[in-house]
Amino acid sequence: MRRKYGDALARRSILLLVGLALAAVTLIGLAGMTVSVVVAETVQGSASAVNVAGSLRRLTHRIASLAAADVARGAAPGERVAKAIAQLEAQLDNDELLRVRERAPGGLFAATYRGVQAGWRTSLKPHIEALMATGSVPDEAQIETILVEVDAFVDQLNALVAVLEHDTETRIADLRQTLAIAIVGTLVLVAVALLLLHRLVSLPLSDLLAVASRIGRGDFSARAAYTGRNELGRVGAAFNLMASELSKLYRDLEQRVEAKTAELQRSNRSLELLYHAIARLYHAPAAADAYSDTLRDMEQLMGLDGSFACIEPRHDGPATVLASTLGPCPERHSADGEGCGLCREDAQPWIYRREGGHELLRVPLRDSERHYGMLRFTLPAGHRLEDWQRQLVEALSRHIGMALGAARRNEQERMLALQEERSVIARELHDSLAQALSYMKIQVALLQPVLGDPARQAEAATIVADLRTGINAAYRQLRELLSSFRLKMSGDFPGLLRAAVAEYAGKGGVDIRLETRLADCPLSPNQEIHVLHIIREALSNMVRHAAARHATVSLSSNALQRVTVVIEDDGVGLPAEPLDSRNHHGMTIMRERARSLGGELDVSAGRGAGTRVTLRFQARPGTLGVEEEGPAVAMNWGGRPA
Repeated sequence: MRRKYGDALARRSILLLVGLALAAVTLIGLAGMTVSVVVAETVQGSASAVNVAGSLRRLTHRIASLAAADVARGAAPGERVAKAIAQLEAQLDNDELLRVRERAPGGLFAATYRGVQAGWRTSLKPHIEALMATGSVPDEAQIETILVEVDAFVDQLNALVAVLEHDTETRIADLRQTLAIAIVGTLVLVAVALLLLHRLVSLPLSDLLAVASRIGRGDFSARAAYTGRNELGRVGAAFNLMASELSKLYRDLEQRVEAKTAELQRSNRSLELLYHAIARLYHAPAAADAYSDTLRDMEQLMGLDGSFACIEPRHDGPATVLASTLGPCPERHSADGEGCGLCREDAQPWIYRREGGHELLRVPLRDSERHYGMLRFTLPAGHRLEDWQRQLVEALSRHIGMALGAARRNEQERMLALQEERSVIARELHDSLAQALSYMKIQVALLQPVLGDPARQAEAATIVADLRTGINAAYRQLRELLSSFRLKMSGDFPGLLRAAVAEYAGKGGVDIRLETRLADCPLSPNQEIHVLHIIREALSNMVRHAAARHATVSLSSNALQRVTVVIEDDGVGLPAEPLDSRNHHGMTIMRERARSLGGELDVSAGRGAGTRVTLRFQARPGTLGVEEEGPAVAMNWGGRPA
């Protein structure tokens, strides 16, 4: 039953219970104050009435005393006794006594008061008036009777005073009892209110604070124990709901953070894989190990069962295995019997195909220009690439295709450079040794008939001298060609330029200054070879023919990547005969190289004395070359050309 009432109270509003407690305390206080006011009002005239009753006793004794004094003088009670009687009657009808009587007309005081009035009017007053009316000195019996009546009347007055005092004390006792009840009731209500506040407010608040503190420390499993239908109970229920939602949000946030962390880790590993793959493919686009390492890294990152890369054949025949972690090519024939049909350009890529308990996926290898082959991935059965894995595969396949394209372009460039160099060698042999040998062949034909005629010995000696001169010239040209052909392009272009300048400066004792201003104007390897050969040939002519002391080699370029090479010296200057005579093979070779560059070569007099050789050509934008301080080359040298 007690628990039932407690639960019923707990379901009530806390504000309502507190308001009821305060209202009850207020009502008790008001009741106590009201009772106090009422009792005070009822007791207010009792003291005056007691005083009046006391004055009646005094007047009664005075009347008896005055009457006794008159009798002692030997006379009847007189005027003084009459005045005292009048005063007593006035006091007997005093308003205070009447007010007290009117408060309770049927009460004990009213009855006692009426008895006092009756005793005065019917007993004591008639005896005194009778004694005064005789006019004679009363005898002892009369005096004794009057004294008995006085004592009886005084006893009535004492009873009246006692009734007044008792009534006053009773009312004061009632007031005391009422106040005591009010105090006890107030204390009980305050205790009950404090108990309810402790149970309904203090304990729930303490519980909520403790739960809030635990949640603040990260313990989202904390729940408020106090829930109910009152305000704090609903707050506790809402707090538990909030804690539950926070716990779900926190778990969801942790899961999302873990997912984001895993995604970032995958992204980092993917970027690292891309970085290493691009670095390997860039530095060695034709090396099989670069592709094998890339496939192994991809398998390890994406959890593949194997991978295979093949290159489409340039002509009819099977494809070339580029890299494989599955052993030899597992498919040499397609379904229709054609070799490697599933790896050709017209095969459908990015389609999963079940084979031998695995999922097979083919990805094309291509760049912006053409298709090169296929990547084949082996996944566990039922697996598909995720979005990030597909993006990674697409990026790697594009980079592998770009590397294959770069390797083929490098191969083509090497073949073109080889063919061009062979053409240059053929032209140089034709313009030098071939012409010299043809000249010597003519001289031998002329010498044969002369040798059989002794008279033509002088002519034979002249022909033999021409042959010797031709042989020496051919030998010298052969030495120059061998020196030119044996030039090794090892190192970067600036280093080769510095080495050539230092070489010819040491051979001829010439102070040669090198200036390069080729910033942002790269030269192709073929252009670098031709420019270097032209500079070497010009410096060789300067050392052999110019007798120069100072020379300058400068390379520069303009905003349109137009390259200018100038070689200038302070030597003896240009010879009188034309520079393109048949014995000047070095100059011819230089002009041939200038035409191969798509440029022009100009040989003119330098500033003052000396000779200036100027080469102008257009650099090839988009080709890979060595970036220098400027994109042009200029050479000056003095002396006669070869």
